Amino acid sequence: MELLVNYWQFTLVGVLIFIAWIVNYLISDESDLTYDQEGMPKMKPIPIETKSKGFWGGVWLWLVTTRRWEIVEDFYYSLDGQRLVIPAGFTFDGASVPKFLRTWLSPMGVLLVGGLVHDYGYKYATLLKDNKNETIGTKTQKDMDIIFRDINVEVNGFRVLNYVAYYALRLGGFAAWKGHRKTKATWLEG
Repeated sequence: MELLVNYWQFTLVGVLIFIAWIVNYLISDESDLTYDQEGMPKMKPIPIETKSKGFWGGVWLWLVTTRRWEIVEDFYYSLDGQRLVIPAGFTFDGASVPKFLRTWLSPMGVLLVGGLVHDYGYKYATLLKDNKNETIGTKTQKDMDIIFRDINVEVNGFRVLNYVAYYALRLGGFAAWKGHRKTKATWLEG
């Protein structure tokens, strides 16, 4: 019992995982979305340029920067029977996991695929069809958040985690969404 108290953080995480297991067990695995992918996305890390920033600038970047990744080969996937693509050259940073939670949940871990599709959707407010000449039409922030949640449910099966991530997006994703709307990025550029 003393270990459980002394290492309360691990005890808390263990209890939360156990509760999530019970909820996962009790909830049906049916999703509103059908999702399939052709392999995993092929990507490369983009360097975090700390060298020319001086010591304190480098430390600051190390503490606050999230690594970005570039898709190096077109990533094909299907949503509800429609074949879509994230084109090579697209850069993203994975799921937006706060730094203090990254010990437990990596932005490039179980939320990777949903995060990739979601980041593309947030940037362009749409998803690109596999012919690269048309999209599925303009989508809202909520549409993209639901797609993130449902893809992750299909890929990793952690319903509770995916719903927590979904509600966090609903609460805090507006800043990224509005930032992308200000830049007026268009899928035709990429």
